Amino acid sequence: MARYFDVHPENPQPRLIGQVVDLLRADGLIAYPTDSSYALGCRPGNKEGIDRIREIRGLGSDHHFTLICRDFAQFGQFVHVSNAVFRLVKAATPGGYTFILPATKEVPRRLLHPRKKTVGVRIPDHVVTQALLAELGEPLVSSTLLLPDEDEPPTQGWEIKERLDHSVDAVIDAGECGATPTTVVDLSQDEPEILRVGTGDPSLFE
Repeated sequence: MARYFDVHPENPQPRLIGQVVDLLRADGLIAYPTDSSYALGCRPGNKEGIDRIREIRGLGSDHHFTLICRDFAQFGQFVHVSNAVFRLVKAATPGGYTFILPATKEVPRRLLHPRKKTVGVRIPDHVVTQALLAELGEPLVSSTLLLPDEDEPPTQGWEIKERLDHSVDAVIDAGECGATPTTVVDLSQDEPEILRVGTGDPSLFE
């Protein structure tokens, strides 16, 4: 059964955040709120956790996982960013965007797109997510909690606890979450390509 954490949305309790991070460090898989929608997350080195995300979501091998980063310093460890791309990303973060960029050697091979060697990265604008990242000290491998054959992710922690009780190790409830995933922008080529329109304003990259 998943552990259930009722976390304050504006002042996350350090004790609860610490307990969630302990689960992550023990190779747990969590469902947690972001500034766009609920997501599934685990440590980058957690191979089993990544396989569990694929299983829950019914994902193929070409799915782009996302590294949720605390800040630009962490962001830059895992993707190659030119000066021009940095300016674009800087103008749009933190916020509801995921960027597809060429990965550095710091990214485990299992997270890379098999042909393009790219990975998704983003910096969220969410107090609870940021508290988790600060305590964990590394990014979260993440994927929108969108279940197979459904159009929108669930928005309530209690609902996720009921539905995924035996599939995840913890559910963080910090109040109702959104149901719109991030806007995904591929910045790995010469021109930005919008792959999905979501919470972030796509006009910044058109």
